[in-house]
Amino acid sequence: MMHLEPIVLSLCDHSGVMVQPWLDAGHECWIVDSKHPHGEHRDGNLVRVGTDILKWLPPRRDYAIAFAFPPCTDLANSGARWFKDKGVDALAEALPVVVRCRTICEWTESPWLVENPVGQLSTYWRKPDFACDPCDYGGYLNPPGDHYTKRTCLWLGNRFKLPWKRPVPAREGSKMHLLPPSDDRAAIRSLTPAGFAQAVFEANATHTLMEGD
Repeated sequence: MMHLEPIVLSLCDHSGVMVQPWLDAGHECWIVDSKHPHGEHRDGNLVRVGTDILKWLPPRRDYAIAFAFPPCTDLANSGARWFKDKGVDALAEALPVVVRCRTICEWTESPWLVENPVGQLSTYWRKPDFACDPCDYGGYLNPPGDHYTKRTCLWLGNRFKLPWKRPVPAREGSKMHLLPPSDDRAAIRSLTPAGFAQAVFEANATHTLMEGD
């Protein structure tokens, strides 16, 4: 029977930024999001899965690590002024996605991370294990980047290792909050900082795969 290497799983992930360092090292990576074309689509070691996360069953594989980025529109404090207008229905729709993400992450029995901005999860789940800004890890990039702030909370499990910070000056300030209205504003604001993705990889990758292994 052919041995299959552990895969990297990233839930509610459209961009794939979080898994890019793992892809570069030769890992098979699955990114799951309702915005992908429906079904499973493989491009080399990257598998995009377009589906409703509430109905999706992960493959029976060993997992190197798992990430989850449940949509924050109805959870982040940055949208608090609209909570009253949205009503309890919006929150009731958002929380099952978080629960599903956490359940899948725990099921993988691998180190895992759930990310969301400062917001309602601290009340309806638990306090985050850690909070950081993109500029805290900008020094992992060459050249350094991510010179901005956007406070993000992290819930961690199963021996996930927090990376050491390599901070850069936050000379761009809170640029994400200053984006003008547009159709892709939410997608831009939710992009994973590349420096953080690289930092997590360096802290948690136990080995890298060489071509032909």
